[in-house]
Amino acid sequence: MRTDFPRLIIAATQSGCGKTTITVGLLAALKNRGLNVQAYKVGPDYIDTGWHTLALGKPSHNLDTWLVDADKLQKIFADTSRGADISVVEGVMGLYDGGRGGISSTAEISKLLGAPVVLVIDAKSMGTSAAAVALGFREFDKSVNLAGVILNRLGSDTHEKIIAEALDGLGIKIFGAVRRNDEFRLPERHLGLVPTTEHQADNVLQKICAAVESQVDVDALIELAKNSAAIEIPARVEKISPTVKIGVARDAAFNFYYGASLGALERLGAEIVPFSPLDDEHLPAVDGLIIGGGFPEMFAAQLEQNKSLRAEINRAAAAGMPIFAECGGFMYLLRELVDFGGKSFSMCGVFDGVATMTNRLQTVGYVSAEILRDCVIGSAGDEIHAHEFHFSTAELSAATEKIFRCRRLRTGREYLAGAARKNVVASYLHVHFAGYESAAQKFVDACKIFSSSVPRTLPA
Repeated sequence: MRTDFPRLIIAATQSGCGKTTITVGLLAALKNRGLNVQAYKVGPDYIDTGWHTLALGKPSHNLDTWLVDADKLQKIFADTSRGADISVVEGVMGLYDGGRGGISSTAEISKLLGAPVVLVIDAKSMGTSAAAVALGFREFDKSVNLAGVILNRLGSDTHEKIIAEALDGLGIKIFGAVRRNDEFRLPERHLGLVPTTEHQADNVLQKICAAVESQVDVDALIELAKNSAAIEIPARVEKISPTVKIGVARDAAFNFYYGASLGALERLGAEIVPFSPLDDEHLPAVDGLIIGGGFPEMFAAQLEQNKSLRAEINRAAAAGMPIFAECGGFMYLLRELVDFGGKSFSMCGVFDGVATMTNRLQTVGYVSAEILRDCVIGSAGDEIHAHEFHFSTAELSAATEKIFRCRRLRTGREYLAGAARKNVVASYLHVHFAGYESAAQKFVDACKIFSSSVPRTLPA
């Protein structure tokens, strides 16, 4: 089936050019026009999608060809874009940057979706050279539809005029010229931008939206998106009726989830039940748990204080409840967490280990992971694609069973990772269930078996 999906991609020459700021402002401006807008983020990033959600009041989705193969990614885009007046995709890093060989680069996604690209250029401390940069990006891969640029962090009208004249001589369209303004700077910390759940982001968003409204040709971007070519889309797969309940940790400490990943579980019969390790004294009545990534180190004292919930999670693990934990969730399941200041906090104690925050990045990048024994997300020998990004180390007792043999995509380095205990699988790896529906099915099936063997309310 072929259909029209008005769409465009906001890319950049490199990280730090302001593409998230421009994208968020554009999303808000489009919503203010009364349009039904759908947002996306290229790559595995969780935090930028939170800013998209703040701007639109609806979930944004990730597009990543390492975590989800191309056919399934197109299906995610089609399923989530249906009914939208316009879809806006924010790129990752620079236009041509991605994993080894250009995997999951913005350029790759643009060709996969047949979407026009608008390149954000940080023009601070640069004049005519900005035109040379734009020309190089346009000529590097002519199969990428680079439709024009947005100039960012301009210092004056004269600054804009110098660059505009050079771009006009090259036939490169300018869709916006945004002045430098430190009030637009989005707060950052060790994993990137600070999630919108942790600060007053509305005021910043309003200022960014006003700047985009006045300094970007939003109407021209709408027309660009409307002129995108029709694309082939697969038929939608309907959800089946819920057969199990899966508790998903969702609060300021744990909020790193791919919407389409949880959607894969729902299509297979899971009802998602949110709960808060920060605020809820008791687990909901569920058949399994998923504890995603986030910032438990920033809320360690509050997590420690919630002794009743930590004890219930430990009892659930001992009783054989299927539990899948990623990164921050993995840290939460350990015995202790040591914050940046060296202070130690008690966590769930499902595994005998200590997570320690460090002042430098420990790991970032794509990995392939072989499952070492049958578990709640697969069988021994299965291989999955995942992503790691953390500023902590985890020291586990010698008796702790490892669950993955990992191989770094960029370097080829191999190492054992994660931890397993009964039906619990935990590691620093972030996995996308839409890319591995067999893993989603395995987890749902494990929850069904557990549900039939024990009551949902575990004994004290």
